[in-house]
Amino acid sequence: MMDDVEGELRRPEGDLDDDHNLSDNTSSRRNRKSMFSPGIPMCVETLKETGFHQSNRLCLERIREAMLHHRWQEAAEFMACYPQTLENTTRSSTKQYKEVIWRLSTEILHHHHNSKMEDYNNIYERIKHSGVKHYLMISLEHSFHMLLNGHIEDAKRHLLAAESWRYGRESTDQYQKVKLIQAYRSLLDYIIWCDKKFTLSGGNFNDPVGNQEMQNYFRQASVNLKDILKNPGVWDPFILSYVEMLEFYEDHDEALNVLNDYAYDNNFPPNPNAHVFLYQYLKRHNAPGTKLMKALKILCVSVPSHELMLEYGSLLLQSEKASHLPKALGVVLEMLDFACWRSNLDVWKHLKAVIQKLQLREDWRKVVLEKMAGRKDWWPVLHFTSFHARKDSEENPELMEVKASLREVLCPDITLKYCAAGSSS
Repeated sequence: MMDDVEGELRRPEGDLDDDHNLSDNTSSRRNRKSMFSPGIPMCVETLKETGFHQSNRLCLERIREAMLHHRWQEAAEFMACYPQTLENTTRSSTKQYKEVIWRLSTEILHHHHNSKMEDYNNIYERIKHSGVKHYLMISLEHSFHMLLNGHIEDAKRHLLAAESWRYGRESTDQYQKVKLIQAYRSLLDYIIWCDKKFTLSGGNFNDPVGNQEMQNYFRQASVNLKDILKNPGVWDPFILSYVEMLEFYEDHDEALNVLNDYAYDNNFPPNPNAHVFLYQYLKRHNAPGTKLMKALKILCVSVPSHELMLEYGSLLLQSEKASHLPKALGVVLEMLDFACWRSNLDVWKHLKAVIQKLQLREDWRKVVLEKMAGRKDWWPVLHFTSFHARKDSEENPELMEVKASLREVLCPDITLKYCAAGSSS
């Protein structure tokens, strides 16, 4: 926010007259000396500056100073005057001022203790209808604010109006924003659907009117939520909402198709959450272990420290396939490579269980040495120092017992100082 204001305060007059110049001069402006350097005034007067321009420039400077020092009443008073800059007829474009007024006004209202919903509505409506550049995004933000204040139906009406809005020849950018508006409007249908479901949850699901209302909102929401998968992106809350409704109506085939497409379609950007959602759905519906492991396999590669890796390791440990046991060892060791799991008793217990099962095999030493080969130089420092011994003995004696039983198995050729007080290493 302050970057935008500072940009307006120091923007030379000539740069405001032509959008093409704004983009062409971007790289050269980056190389200029900052106008906030010591000894250089923040607001530079130009020969072309009129009294009107000077008044607006100084007003914006006062707003900036008040906001930086959290003087929100003062900022609001100056802000009441600043929109006069839109009346400037000497420039070919004022869209940059419209965005500054939009951002500043909403920020001030957000922090002002006397702000009301009516104030937000006035600002949003004024800026929305003062030009077209930001109409869709302002409408979306306006609906968010209504939603946060519990005005769900009003938020939906605003999104419906924005959804049908068009200006000139539809561009790719405008098309994408309209799709985003449609997605969020469907998310509001889902929220209303949830409210209806909660109302009927007390044994009233036999109410035909209530059920019909739920069905109507489900159909409205599902049209665009289903369509989302045609547009690659990260759509986590939308996908989850759609799957929840499909689950409720027991359309498990469609729910599974949606989750599989979201996780495995290469047109979508890599998204660990997609594999988490698929795994959680499969687990809820008692899928076989092979399917559960497949869902977690890619997650293990992308986020080896994820908490679900403990479940992945357990699935591998329970498997009868011989190659899964070394994999289970690798998974739990990778978890312990990260400091966040260093003192987690469950992870260390799981490591012990894997090694105990592995020791039933003749080649267990070789397997452990292979997995620890790249770790022997730094793992002892991460887990098995005298400092760790003192800390674990004081905070979690059971953890110390488990770790102590594994130190010689994991690091057989290294003298470790991880031992209880008075014990030899």
